[in-house]
Amino acid sequence: MGRTDEELAGEDLEIQVRTVRGRLKDHGSVEYVAASPMKRCVQTAALLFAGRAPLLFDELRECDFGLFEGHNYEELKDLPVYREWLASKGELPFPGGESHDAFKDRCVSGFSRAADCLIRKGCARAGMVVHGGTIMAVLSRFDPKQRGFYEWQPENGGGYAVTLDEDEWKQGRIVFTEIEVL
Repeated sequence: MGRTDEELAGEDLEIQVRTVRGRLKDHGSVEYVAASPMKRCVQTAALLFAGRAPLLFDELRECDFGLFEGHNYEELKDLPVYREWLASKGELPFPGGESHDAFKDRCVSGFSRAADCLIRKGCARAGMVVHGGTIMAVLSRFDPKQRGFYEWQPENGGGYAVTLDEDEWKQGRIVFTEIEVL
Protein backbone atom coordinates (compact mmCIF):
# COMPACT_ATOMS: atom_id res chain seq x y z
CA MET A 1 0.00 0.00 0.00
CA GLY A 2 2.90 2.36 0.67
CA ARG A 3 2.27 6.09 1.15
CA THR A 4 -1.38 5.94 0.14
CA ASP A 5 -3.05 7.20 3.31
CA GLU A 6 -6.08 4.93 3.39
CA GLU A 7 -8.28 4.11 6.32
CA LEU A 8 -8.61 0.63 7.75
CA ALA A 9 -11.00 -1.58 5.87
CA GLY A 10 -11.98 -5.19 5.60
CA GLU A 11 -14.69 -7.57 6.58
CA ASP A 12 -12.49 -9.36 9.09
CA LEU A 13 -11.22 -6.22 10.83
CA GLU A 14 -13.02 -6.92 14.11
CA ILE A 15 -11.69 -10.49 14.18
CA GLN A 16 -8.15 -9.31 13.43
CA VAL A 17 -8.31 -6.71 16.21
CA ARG A 18 -9.52 -9.33 18.72
CA THR A 19 -6.73 -11.68 17.65
CA VAL A 20 -4.02 -9.05 18.05
CA ARG A 21 -5.44 -7.90 21.40
CA GLY A 22 -5.22 -11.52 22.57
CA ARG A 23 -1.55 -11.69 21.58
CA LEU A 24 -0.81 -8.41 23.36
CA LYS A 25 -2.61 -9.41 26.59
CA ASP A 26 0.33 -11.57 27.73
CA HIS A 27 2.65 -8.56 27.57
CA GLY A 28 0.76 -6.33 30.01
CA SER A 29 -0.63 -2.86 29.53
CA VAL A 30 1.35 -0.09 27.90
CA GLU A 31 2.04 3.37 29.24
CA TYR A 32 2.47 5.03 25.85
CA VAL A 33 1.86 4.25 22.20
CA ALA A 34 4.06 5.45 19.34
CA ALA A 35 2.86 5.24 15.76
CA SER A 36 3.21 6.21 12.15
CA PRO A 37 0.97 9.22 11.45
CA MET A 38 -0.77 7.41 8.60
CA LYS A 39 -4.52 6.87 9.08
CA ARG A 40 -4.38 3.09 9.16
CA CYS A 41 -1.81 3.13 11.99
CA VAL A 42 -3.58 5.82 14.01
CA GLN A 43 -6.86 3.90 13.67
CA THR A 44 -5.18 0.61 14.59
CA ALA A 45 -3.60 2.24 17.65
CA ALA A 46 -7.04 3.50 18.74
CA LEU A 47 -8.52 0.01 18.39
CA LEU A 48 -5.68 -1.82 20.15
CA PHE A 49 -4.78 0.72 22.81
CA ALA A 50 -8.05 2.52 23.60
CA GLY A 51 -7.55 5.63 25.68
CA ARG A 52 -3.89 6.06 24.71
CA ALA A 53 -3.38 8.85 22.20
CA PRO A 54 -0.40 7.82 20.08
CA LEU A 55 2.79 9.83 19.87
CA LEU A 56 3.26 10.25 16.11
CA PHE A 57 6.64 10.01 14.39
CA ASP A 58 6.72 10.96 10.72
CA GLU A 59 9.84 8.87 10.06
CA LEU A 60 7.83 5.71 10.83
CA ARG A 61 5.71 6.11 7.66
CA GLU A 62 5.69 3.33 5.09
CA CYS A 63 8.02 3.39 2.09
CA ASP A 64 7.36 5.74 -0.82
CA PHE A 65 6.90 3.36 -3.77
CA GLY A 66 6.89 6.24 -6.25
CA LEU A 67 5.48 5.30 -9.65
CA PHE A 68 4.61 1.82 -8.37
CA GLU A 69 2.35 3.16 -5.61
CA GLY A 70 -1.15 1.71 -5.72
CA HIS A 71 -0.40 -0.75 -8.52
CA ASN A 72 -0.15 -4.52 -8.46
CA TYR A 73 2.12 -6.89 -10.34
CA GLU A 74 -0.35 -7.40 -13.19
CA GLU A 75 -0.51 -3.66 -13.79
CA LEU A 76 3.27 -3.22 -13.66
CA LYS A 77 4.75 -6.40 -15.15
CA ASP A 78 5.09 -5.11 -18.72
CA LEU A 79 6.70 -1.78 -17.82
CA PRO A 80 10.46 -1.72 -18.58
CA VAL A 81 11.17 0.38 -15.47
CA TYR A 82 9.43 -2.22 -13.31
CA ARG A 83 11.28 -5.13 -14.92
CA GLU A 84 14.54 -3.27 -14.36
CA TRP A 85 13.65 -2.73 -10.72
CA LEU A 86 12.76 -6.43 -10.30
CA ALA A 87 16.04 -7.48 -11.92
CA SER A 88 17.89 -5.41 -9.31
CA LYS A 89 16.22 -7.50 -6.57
CA GLY A 90 14.81 -4.30 -5.12
CA GLU A 91 18.18 -2.58 -4.80
CA LEU A 92 17.33 0.22 -7.24
CA PRO A 93 15.27 3.09 -5.78
CA PHE A 94 11.59 3.05 -6.61
CA PRO A 95 11.22 5.34 -9.65
CA GLY A 96 10.01 8.65 -8.27
CA GLY A 97 10.12 7.19 -4.77
CA GLU A 98 12.47 6.16 -2.02
CA SER A 99 15.61 4.01 -2.15
CA HIS A 100 15.77 0.93 0.07
CA ASP A 101 18.67 2.39 2.08
CA ALA A 102 16.97 5.78 2.53
CA PHE A 103 13.81 4.04 3.72
CA LYS A 104 15.67 1.87 6.24
CA ASP A 105 17.71 4.81 7.53
CA ARG A 106 14.56 6.91 7.97
CA CYS A 107 12.76 4.14 9.87
CA VAL A 108 15.73 3.50 12.16
CA SER A 109 15.99 7.23 12.84
CA GLY A 110 12.28 7.38 13.65
CA PHE A 111 12.44 4.39 15.96
CA SER A 112 15.47 5.87 17.72
CA ARG A 113 13.67 9.18 18.16
CA ALA A 114 10.59 7.37 19.52
CA ALA A 115 12.69 5.26 21.91
CA ASP A 116 14.53 8.35 23.17
CA CYS A 117 11.21 10.13 23.73
CA LEU A 118 9.73 7.17 25.60
CA ILE A 119 12.84 6.81 27.77
CA ARG A 120 12.70 10.54 28.64
CA LYS A 121 9.08 10.03 29.71
CA GLY A 122 10.17 7.20 32.03
CA CYS A 123 8.18 4.66 30.04
CA ALA A 124 8.81 1.02 30.95
CA ARG A 125 6.38 -0.52 28.42
CA ALA A 126 5.16 0.96 25.14
CA GLY A 127 3.25 -0.18 22.10
CA MET A 128 4.18 0.80 18.57
CA VAL A 129 1.87 0.70 15.58
CA VAL A 130 3.82 0.87 12.35
CA HIS A 131 3.97 -0.70 8.90
CA GLY A 132 5.45 -4.05 7.90
CA GLY A 133 8.37 -2.46 6.05
CA THR A 134 9.08 -0.23 9.03
CA ILE A 135 9.18 -3.26 11.32
CA MET A 136 11.56 -5.03 8.95
CA ALA A 137 13.89 -2.02 8.76
CA VAL A 138 14.05 -1.53 12.53
CA LEU A 139 14.48 -5.19 13.46
CA SER A 140 17.15 -5.80 10.83
CA ARG A 141 19.14 -2.89 12.31
CA PHE A 142 18.76 -3.65 16.03
CA ASP A 143 18.78 -7.46 15.93
CA PRO A 144 21.89 -8.65 17.79
CA LYS A 145 22.12 -11.59 15.35
CA GLN A 146 22.09 -9.14 12.40
CA ARG A 147 19.49 -11.07 10.39
CA GLY A 148 18.51 -9.45 7.12
CA PHE A 149 15.62 -7.16 6.25
CA TYR A 150 13.44 -9.86 4.67
CA GLU A 151 13.85 -12.20 7.65
CA TRP A 152 11.52 -9.93 9.64
CA GLN A 153 8.46 -9.74 7.39
CA PRO A 154 5.46 -9.88 9.74
CA GLU A 155 2.13 -11.40 8.81
CA ASN A 156 -0.75 -8.98 8.33
CA GLY A 157 -1.73 -7.82 11.80
CA GLY A 158 1.41 -9.40 13.22
CA GLY A 159 4.35 -7.93 15.00
CA TYR A 160 7.07 -8.42 17.55
CA ALA A 161 7.68 -7.70 21.21
CA VAL A 162 11.17 -6.30 21.73
CA THR A 163 13.16 -5.41 24.81
CA LEU A 164 15.96 -2.91 25.00
CA ASP A 165 18.19 -2.04 27.90
CA GLU A 166 17.78 1.65 28.73
CA ASP A 167 21.32 2.10 30.04
CA GLU A 168 22.83 0.35 27.02
CA TRP A 169 20.65 2.46 24.71
CA LYS A 170 21.75 5.70 26.38
CA GLN A 171 25.40 4.64 26.02
CA GLY A 172 24.97 4.01 22.30
CA ARG A 173 25.10 0.20 22.44
CA ILE A 174 21.90 -0.10 20.56
CA VAL A 175 20.56 -3.63 20.13
CA PHE A 176 17.46 -5.39 21.33
CA THR A 177 18.06 -7.78 24.22
CA GLU A 178 14.97 -9.86 23.37
CA ILE A 179 12.82 -10.26 20.26
CA GLU A 180 9.63 -12.32 20.35
CA VAL A 181 7.08 -12.94 17.61
CA LEU A 182 3.58 -11.88 18.68
